[in-house]
Amino acid sequence: MPELPLSRGSIIAVVAVTLVLLFVAGRFLLHAGAASSSPPFRPVVERARRPSRPMLVVDVVGAVRRAGLLRVPPGSRIADAIGRAGGATRRADLAQVNLAAPVADGQQIVVPSRGAAGAAVGVAPGAPNAPVSLSTATVEQLDSLPGIGPVTAQKILAYRQQHGAFHSVAELGTQSHRSSG
Repeated sequence: MPELPLSRGSIIAVVAVTLVLLFVAGRFLLHAGAASSSPPFRPVVERARRPSRPMLVVDVVGAVRRAGLLRVPPGSRIADAIGRAGGATRRADLAQVNLAAPVADGQQIVVPSRGAAGAAVGVAPGAPNAPVSLSTATVEQLDSLPGIGPVTAQKILAYRQQHGAFHSVAELGTQSHRSSG
């Protein structure tokens, strides 16, 4: 067999071209095989819609611009509800309102005016964050407050009957000194 006069550079070039052709052919065959086979099963899923949480209904009354029933989104705070009511008036005593408290559905939010009779204290169970008026609360309502038992509730009622409505929480200290002596 006759020998072909190939130089070393020619042999390297032929080997390189052969490798490139093999690489391209391999890639072509891999892609052609993947395209002809069925794609992996991927079920069509609709975008999962978050169930819309119903709005909370609250009653905002007192020293606000537009008192009444309002709808607020879940997770709202007292400050948000007052804002939806047009904000507090100039006469509002916001120091007596916990603006950071979360809102509960069906809650009444009372924004007192400065100097208004009937100081509020505590929160009655079953009515989240609803103030209890010392001037109008029943013995049961007072007894349900944390730290006030039936004896103290009765003393508050007796003081109220003798001296009239409370005008500030500070009068509680006066009441306890008068009734204990």
